[in-house]
Amino acid sequence: MTAWAITIEKPLPYDAGVRLQTALVTARVADAIPDTVLFLEHTSVITLGVRAQDSHVLLSSADLKKLHIDLYHSSRGGDATWHGPGQLVMYPIIRLGEQETDAHGYLHNLEEIAIRTAGDFGIAAYRRPGMTGAWTQVGKLAAIGIRLKRWVTFHGMSFNVKPDLSGFATIVPCGLAGEAVTSLEKLLGAACPTLTQVREHMGGHFSNVCRRELKCVGPADHLPEELQKILKLHAL
Repeated sequence: MTAWAITIEKPLPYDAGVRLQTALVTARVADAIPDTVLFLEHTSVITLGVRAQDSHVLLSSADLKKLHIDLYHSSRGGDATWHGPGQLVMYPIIRLGEQETDAHGYLHNLEEIAIRTAGDFGIAAYRRPGMTGAWTQVGKLAAIGIRLKRWVTFHGMSFNVKPDLSGFATIVPCGLAGEAVTSLEKLLGAACPTLTQVREHMGGHFSNVCRRELKCVGPADHLPEELQKILKLHAL
């Protein structure tokens, strides 16, 4: 089984990313496109998942505006998180198969991809019982929030490569007061890999864990016709 991996190089506003995902999910549900995985960064934004409380945003709307941080109520699972440049986001738009027909199992797979990716750069990441994501001894490295529509996945995982971690100070991350957030840059310093390097490793682990060989392209490269139409409609 194969899937198309599309890399969007310029940081994308979160609402534009949601519109793109919605179009891709609709097409995938209708079998108009194959499995597709988006790799991208977002412009600075706080997103609130379906379980989030407004009180988990620690700044007023006016203060967020001064900091150029958007606020978005998302349909994904989970609580509050922050996205921004330097953070690698992976959005798989895939139809779950016979061995994946369980949202918990799929979430476990995303955690495994994050853990293996961190391990490639010498970071020991792990799961924590009753929580989602990938953790290290000094804080959370990757956050996960998903949703399924007719067994097609959307939303996904954010992995902190070298973002400005001060963005997380504006929220109660994942609704967990007192929990630290970290990044590869904070853990590795000058040895921190580039987003491209992390994306390549993450894509390889996605292929192995989710059993789909990725065909890696950019939005301007040759793609199936319907995928090209959707990306063109969204100016990508």
